Amino acid sequence: MPEVLARLSGKQFVQGRFIAGEGGQLAVRNPARDEVIGHIAVATPAEIASTVAAALAAWRPWASQPARVRAEALHALGRLIETDAAAMAQVMTLEQGKPFNEALGEIRKLAEACHFYAEEAVRVHGEIIPNDQPGYQSLILREAIGVVAAITPWNYPAELVGWKLCAALAAGCPIIIKPSEFTPFTALMIAEKTQQAGIPAGVVSVLNGDGASVGQALVDHPDIPKIAFTGSSRTGLRIQQSCPAIKRLSLELGGNCPLLVTRHADLPQAVQGAVRRSFRNMGQICIAINRIYVERTVYADFLDQFAAATRKLIIGDGLLNPAADLGAMAQVAPLQKTRQHLQDALDKGARLVTGGAAPEGEAFGKGLFFQPSIVADCTHEMLVMREETFGPLVGVAPFDRLDDAIALANDTPYGLAAYAYTQNLQEIHRCAAELDVGNVAINHVDAGIMNAPYGGRKQSGVGVEHGREGLLEYFQFKHVRLRHGVGA
Repeated sequence: MPEVLARLSGKQFVQGRFIAGEGGQLAVRNPARDEVIGHIAVATPAEIASTVAAALAAWRPWASQPARVRAEALHALGRLIETDAAAMAQVMTLEQGKPFNEALGEIRKLAEACHFYAEEAVRVHGEIIPNDQPGYQSLILREAIGVVAAITPWNYPAELVGWKLCAALAAGCPIIIKPSEFTPFTALMIAEKTQQAGIPAGVVSVLNGDGASVGQALVDHPDIPKIAFTGSSRTGLRIQQSCPAIKRLSLELGGNCPLLVTRHADLPQAVQGAVRRSFRNMGQICIAINRIYVERTVYADFLDQFAAATRKLIIGDGLLNPAADLGAMAQVAPLQKTRQHLQDALDKGARLVTGGAAPEGEAFGKGLFFQPSIVADCTHEMLVMREETFGPLVGVAPFDRLDDAIALANDTPYGLAAYAYTQNLQEIHRCAAELDVGNVAINHVDAGIMNAPYGGRKQSGVGVEHGREGLLEYFQFKHVRLRHGVGA
């Protein structure tokens, strides 16, 4: 890996090639070892201007290619990613902290996105609309919207690039990716694969730097009509408010996702789901379970089983122990927020069930490690039940009536995902109908699949990713009304 990082360190990917960035340098660290693994250069205004100009020049030639050509390029990209998945996963683990096996799974999902949108590219159709008088015909066309700026986070540095990259390329849009400054090398490796796949210069670019300067410059640029962003609700709102002109926005933002467990649930299944979705990727996922409401008659049993299963999770350096369940947290800020939410809950009367501190041992001394933690007997006065923790902490509270649990689940400005476990058919339909979120998962915790739309409500965002609907976010409609005179 050192040779890969040395090759990519300090680089931007513009006009189909890697160039040495001219801006100031930022260090990239391995969060499991607190070691510098490379640097990025903050894109300068001149680099941003030339990159946008190259993307704009590439737009119409790329959009005018037959859909089959774009599809073949995406299939080629997917195959290249699959072939080099292990090396890409190692780089991701080094800069993000998740275990290697989980990173490998994420790279494979990136390849899946390439192949899915390659197939969707050839299935974009227009419509013919009947007119109210003879001799006229209305054609509805879908046209690529133009240059896209994709601003992506550090928690899933391959998938969350891929959702935007693949849909944009399939639609005929050039894309400029501004990855997180904490995980830039995964995005640069993806860019390298686009080069190898023969995607024309200017169609894909990667500009590194911080969000406040580089990200905002892309939002402000008059030649970028669409912004695709994944990140916090606060930053998404700032992007929306700061746009200097009307732009198409896809904002996949924060969540504070609830899990409901009724007395009719398969309890071992519910526990398994709670462990997976509360703590996977150290809780650093927008659809993580933040708070759990359990019917009082099974509350104690659920807590006992949940704690026992959580204590079995293995934490480790993601490269030294590739099969570990959990790695290091990616940044200091979410770790600090996790500690803050934990202390706030304890101060307000919550009961610590398990976790609550960093794991012991020399192997964890330098890294950003924290035990997966459960607090019980929580109320909505506690931050863990009201805010997105984005760390390995979950709050649990009892309920007596499903009406109350649904009301508490909906008592949030967020609306990304919710989960429920029950074998009762009426309860299943009530949860599906009444939980005010964009994604509901019942008796499992995988709220998103590639071929179905994925998006949030309220402060969790606008627009969708995944599925055919995610592809259509990169098109604009055109109505062509033709007077041909036949039958007039």
